[in-house]
Amino acid sequence: MHRTDIAAALTDLIFNPGLDLHEAADRHFAPDYRQRTDGRWDDRDDFLEHIAHLRRVVVDGSVEVHDELYDGVRYADRHTVHITKTDGSTVRTEVYLFGEFAPDGRFRRIEEVTLMLEGAEADRNLGSAR
Repeated sequence: MHRTDIAAALTDLIFNPGLDLHEAADRHFAPDYRQRTDGRWDDRDDFLEHIAHLRRVVVDGSVEVHDELYDGVRYADRHTVHITKTDGSTVRTEVYLFGEFAPDGRFRRIEEVTLMLEGAEADRNLGSAR
């Protein structure tokens, strides 16, 4: 089984605008995917609505993985997302993530907490903005 990881998933979803959003999601997220970010649960459709918003406001960026652990179907990591928005401003957010894989290696569930390290106060909810 080939398992995805957060760097590959976020790169395809946010930083590869030439890749269709649903194709990118299908590569990395199971049909029953759900996510909790800073206490808010979203199903896959809500999550894709959030990613579509990010694609409209983000022009460039990268994911820097600091720590990553696989244990069977469990996944955990700590990463920083570096974003340049279409208005030229930058945002840097550290993320603490716990996840679970579906049998095919795609994410089935992610629970994460975000900490904005750099950016405007208005960008504090960028991890769940729509």
